[in-house]
Amino acid sequence: MLDLIIIGAGPAGITASVYAARKRIDLLVVTRDIGGQAAWSGDIENYTGYQFISGPELVLKFEEHMRKYGSALKENEKVTDIEKIKDTVVVRTDKGVYEAKTAIIASGKRSRELAVPGEKEFKNKGISYCATCDGPLFFGKDVAIIGGGNSTLDAALQLIKIAKRVYIINNTTGLGGDAVMREKVNQDSRVVIFNNAKVSAVTGESFVSGLRFEKEGKQEELAVQGIFVEIGLVPNSEFATGLEKNGQGEIKVNCHNQTDIPGIFAAGDVTDVPEKQIIIAAGEGAKAALGAFRYIAQNKFLL
Repeated sequence: MLDLIIIGAGPAGITASVYAARKRIDLLVVTRDIGGQAAWSGDIENYTGYQFISGPELVLKFEEHMRKYGSALKENEKVTDIEKIKDTVVVRTDKGVYEAKTAIIASGKRSRELAVPGEKEFKNKGISYCATCDGPLFFGKDVAIIGGGNSTLDAALQLIKIAKRVYIINNTTGLGGDAVMREKVNQDSRVVIFNNAKVSAVTGESFVSGLRFEKEGKQEELAVQGIFVEIGLVPNSEFATGLEKNGQGEIKVNCHNQTDIPGIFAAGDVTDVPEKQIIIAAGEGAKAALGAFRYIAQNKFLL
C-alpha cells in the first residue's frame, strides 16, 4: 500500500513528486512520458528564474530534480481507470494495478485533431502536432500551421528558422496569444497569414503535398510539404470516469486541488484551473502534493 500515486510526469506531476518526496511520502509516479506539453515548447521566456530556456532543456531540469529523490517511476504506462474503494485509491494501467491512500491526477492534455479528410492518412507523413519534435524534418520546405493562439505563435517562431515559408491558417479575425510573440511573427516576411480561414482537407499521395481551406465562402488550395496542427488541447481525463468534470472534460478541483472524491487530487492542465501555463501547472502540483500529505495526516494514516 503506497501513500501516493501521481499520474503524469509533466510540470505538475514532477513538481508534486518533488514536494511529496521531501515529505517522506512513499510514492509512485505512473506516466506515459516525461515532460508533457512542456517538452513540445520552443523558446520559453516567461518561466521565473530563466530569462531564456527551451522546453526540452526545462524538462531536463525538471526530470533531474525528480530523479534526485529516487522516487519509484513507471514509464510508458497508460492509466485506464481510477476509483476509490473504501479508503483505498486503485489505479489501473495497461500493465498493472496499484493501490494507495491518495492519488494526484496530473495527466495533462493532448493535441486536438482537425477531423478533416486526409488527416488520419497523413499522420506522421507530413502532419505533425509538435513543431519542437518534428520541425527540423521540414528544413527548406513550405509549411502550414493551423491555429491562432500561443501554441501557433510558438510553432511559427520555431519554424521560421527552419522552413522556407510559413503559412498560418487561422479561423478567427486575427491572431491571439501574447503580444510580444505576435509582433515577432507579424514582422517576419516569411510568414503569410490567412485569417477567417478554415481547413477543409489535407491532400497528397504518399506524403502531404497541400491542403484545402475555405475563406469568405471560397475554396482555396495551398501547396505545402508539412502541416502543424495547433488548434487547442483535449484533457487526458477519460480514465477518470467517476470524477466531476466541466463541459471540456477538465477535472473540477477546489483551491486545495481536491476533486469531488476525498483522497483524489488533480493538478495542472487536466483540471479546470483557468490559465494553462508551465509555471501555473508546477505551482498546482506543489499544492496537490501538500494537500495529499495533509489528507493522510488528518485521516491518521501511518506514513
